[in-house]
Amino acid sequence: MPSSSESRCIRLEFISGNNLQVPSGRIPAGIYVSINVDSLRRWKSTIRVLSSDESVAWGNTLTLSSHDSPALSMEIRASYEVDRMLGSGEIIGKLQISWDELLDYGDEPFDLSFPPIRDVCPSLTLKAVVSPVYSDIARDTDAGHARFAEYATSGTVSHLNDAVQHFQLVLDQCPVGHPDHAAALTNLAYARLDGYIENHHQDIGTTTSLFRKTLALRPQGHPDHASSLYNLVRALIWRYSKESTTIYVEESAQLCCKLLTLCPEGTYLRSIGIDSLVDYAMKNLPIDTSDEGIHLRRNMLELCLMGQQHRPNALDKLSWALFLRFTQHSDIDDIDESIHLRREAVSLCLEGHSDRSDYLNNLAFSLKNRFDYQGKPNDLDEVITLYEETLRLCPVGRESRDFSLDNLGVALVARFNKRGDIDDIARAISLHREALTLRPPGHPHRDTTLNNLAFALKTRYDELDISEDLNEAIDWYRESLRLKRHDDPDRHITLYSLSSALCSRFIQMKTNEDVQEAIQLCQEGLASLPSLHPGRSRSYAWLQRAYLSRYCIQHNPVDLSLAVENFRLSSSHPTQGFPERIVQAYNWTLEAEQHGHESALEAYSIFFELLDAHLATRSSATSRREAAAAFHYARSLPVDAASCAIRHDNLRRAVKLVEQGRGQQWSLASRLKTPVEDLESANSKLAHDYVELSKRVYNAAQSSATITDRVAADRAATEYRRLTMQWGAAVAKIRDLPAFSRFLLPPWYENLQAAARHGPVIILIASQYSCSAIIVPTIASPGQYDTQSIMGPKVPRNDLIVLLRTVWDQIMLPIINVLENVLDLKHRSRIWLCPTAAFTSIPLHAAHPFQTKADGSKQPCLEDLYICSYTPTLSALVRSRQMMKRRVAPSFGTIGQGQPGAGKGKALLAVDSELELVHRLVPATANRTTISGDEATRAGALQALEENTWVHLACHGKQDPTQPYNSHFVMRDEHLTLLDIMERNIPHAEFAFLSACHTAVGDEETPDEVIHLAAGLQFSGFKSVIGTLWEVNDAVAKHVVEAFYKYMFMDLKDGAGSVMDCTRAAWALNRATHAVKTKVPLEQRMVFIHIGV
Repeated sequence: MPSSSESRCIRLEFISGNNLQVPSGRIPAGIYVSINVDSLRRWKSTIRVLSSDESVAWGNTLTLSSHDSPALSMEIRASYEVDRMLGSGEIIGKLQISWDELLDYGDEPFDLSFPPIRDVCPSLTLKAVVSPVYSDIARDTDAGHARFAEYATSGTVSHLNDAVQHFQLVLDQCPVGHPDHAAALTNLAYARLDGYIENHHQDIGTTTSLFRKTLALRPQGHPDHASSLYNLVRALIWRYSKESTTIYVEESAQLCCKLLTLCPEGTYLRSIGIDSLVDYAMKNLPIDTSDEGIHLRRNMLELCLMGQQHRPNALDKLSWALFLRFTQHSDIDDIDESIHLRREAVSLCLEGHSDRSDYLNNLAFSLKNRFDYQGKPNDLDEVITLYEETLRLCPVGRESRDFSLDNLGVALVARFNKRGDIDDIARAISLHREALTLRPPGHPHRDTTLNNLAFALKTRYDELDISEDLNEAIDWYRESLRLKRHDDPDRHITLYSLSSALCSRFIQMKTNEDVQEAIQLCQEGLASLPSLHPGRSRSYAWLQRAYLSRYCIQHNPVDLSLAVENFRLSSSHPTQGFPERIVQAYNWTLEAEQHGHESALEAYSIFFELLDAHLATRSSATSRREAAAAFHYARSLPVDAASCAIRHDNLRRAVKLVEQGRGQQWSLASRLKTPVEDLESANSKLAHDYVELSKRVYNAAQSSATITDRVAADRAATEYRRLTMQWGAAVAKIRDLPAFSRFLLPPWYENLQAAARHGPVIILIASQYSCSAIIVPTIASPGQYDTQSIMGPKVPRNDLIVLLRTVWDQIMLPIINVLENVLDLKHRSRIWLCPTAAFTSIPLHAAHPFQTKADGSKQPCLEDLYICSYTPTLSALVRSRQMMKRRVAPSFGTIGQGQPGAGKGKALLAVDSELELVHRLVPATANRTTISGDEATRAGALQALEENTWVHLACHGKQDPTQPYNSHFVMRDEHLTLLDIMERNIPHAEFAFLSACHTAVGDEETPDEVIHLAAGLQFSGFKSVIGTLWEVNDAVAKHVVEAFYKYMFMDLKDGAGSVMDCTRAAWALNRATHAVKTKVPLEQRMVFIHIGV
């Protein structure tokens, strides 16, 4: 290769640059290369933005002639503008190279290494265009860059001042309107900001103003818009760090959201500067529960992609804002979303992460608050599991161990209050005592631990009545209160907690000073809280307890009235969760009954309304029953409420209350299956919208019932609530129609009386206060008649004759006298029995005097006089009658499973012959199908139920007394459960005969709910059902089945008649049990009962 460059043109292509670092540490807008062409010209490459690996790609070319300088001076420079550049920027590296050296590399790419910066050597491969000679403005700018670089390395203030003077001079030469005005503003502002950061300059206001002016001159779309945003954010954050003025960090957070969208991953600006600013803004941005504040937090979270180090913090900060908004407005969606966000934060901080214990603690905190609001036991179990893990991560000696001890103690007290395990309260007290040792006098959180320890001791006193616990609790409460400032937001908690303890001591010691102080403490707490503060509900609750305690000792009616008023306020306060308000309403009913207060009926009504609203938040039938079972101590309230109304001579309200309180599971589920024929006639669009939304809500409930994953369950619950809100809005529109104002609302007595259209309904009420029967006649007002309870030990339940004679004498005979002598009801008329509470376990239809008249004839029993049916509720009977409008051609399906398989019960040898018998007796006019043996599977049985209007089912039936929705018919493969049946909507169904054991036996926990297989079939659409009260002998039962169908279809023999009528079932069963007296023993005859129309 020639050793001289004379008479040659050299075309240099500049490909890339690597290891490019700025000596001053300032973040550059871009990097370029500058080369002296001759004494008058310099060539500059295009300005390219640094990548995160400190590299640049150019792709420019430069052609040099032999007339140019024989040696080239190459410079790598940092530019602080991407658009129009002011000056030449800051030098990163400088290198002299001759033409001959360039020619030595030949045609292959080559690297040029520059002197090292911070032990790293920059290297080049480049690009070019002709550039004009420096101007005076440029020279001053470069001088400013040089002096600023010296300041950055030496910290000499005079260098900074020189740089500022140079940049100010340039700005003076670039007034508003000058193309370099924005660049001049930026250089001056940047130098001033670094001086402010190092405390060498103080005027941050002017500096921030300069950056704002720059940003205004470089709007979105401008190539230097991102760097200008970054500079302003940096200035605002530094200003906040020194002045702690919230508006600066709020503005910086908003600008960060814009900046992140302009700087995707991999860009130099993103990797070097932005993330640290975002992290700082996120950590220091105050929690703002306004819509705007939460919107800002959402924006910041959206920009923190998965894998970014500050995403957990962004999740947690947004969750705190939502949690605090939940405490203010009680919107359950906020606490659900808070939990969802915190679950993700925990999932991103695996074992060993320094912040894992904090995020575990915060997740547990949100779950505990949801438990307090909704009462879901799974939430509390998870809370304790999370706090246990948090405590494990905070061993003895770790700074935050006191928080973990206290939090776990509080959760254990909550679980003790739910489940009564004395080990929980003992451990809670131990944890709080340990926490107290870590918070000695002077510790800022000592007051909180004192309060928690006192609460645990008071809780143990309530259970074990240990006076030392109560006195110690009072002492700790007093010390906690002494340590709290008057403006402490949690001071009211200590006030009402101390009030509670003083009330307990007043009841024990009868010291007036205690109860007087208790009242004053609650009043002080209430005075400090705004009207919608969540703490007011608890304060009302403890204030009523104080008044009630004093009333019980001093019997001043004013105290009782004040207690009732505070019951009313605590149970209706909108910021408190349903479980707490339900408990308050329940206690109200007890005290009003005990002291004979006139508000008792009001208290009962509020209890039922709250419980109904609480259960409506649960999406599945199983979860609704679990929620209801949490208030198992209140299961007598429906009958107690009716008894109260009876004692107030308000029988119509008694009927309404017992209906409102009983069968809530069925009434809630049936809302989505309400017939809409009348609505379709009035407004077809509303009817269509309602039906479609009902389907969507129903499907959401069904899908959520099988979810076990907690995160997915929370999401499903949120979606269910969203759909129910839409459904509720549709219902509200329907109620605006003139004839539909009571659509899906608890029915009036006049609506319920429709149940007695074809015969009186007898509601038997067994309350702790009285036993009564209310007879709802077809017309006229209801009547009430006293009955006696026969549930005591004096009646041998294994002696069937004695039992039925007692039922006749003490329960049914007074009712029969009314039917005969007051209502003048003809014999052989139909009556419906609606038993409650203890009456649900008595075979009322089989009441029998077992006596002989003077003429030698036998005295008639109940079923000789009247044709008896049962109904779970009056609403169920009304609903079945309404659905009778839908009649289709009859089809009869017989389902039998006599060989259920190993472990599923003994073989039922008579099933197949029973199915053949039924098949013969069913009229030929009906479409008849039979499935048995291997075909009688769960799926096959469900299909038969859905496809036929009449069904006969012969198999094993099992009632699950602890979880009645798992009660089932035994099929070949899987069980056909009550829940399976309830999930079907079969409006065309008419009649079902359940020739199986235990198909009409209710729930031990909630007997008034009448949750059994027969009721489930009625709910799914079958208007008339025959079920069984206990075990059935299949060989003997076949006699009852044969007699029943002969009577049922006797008018259809030889083609006579044309209609299979399910309303004949009660009469046919009555006749059948009489006809088989000689073949079937009494116990097996009376096992069959009729339910429905």
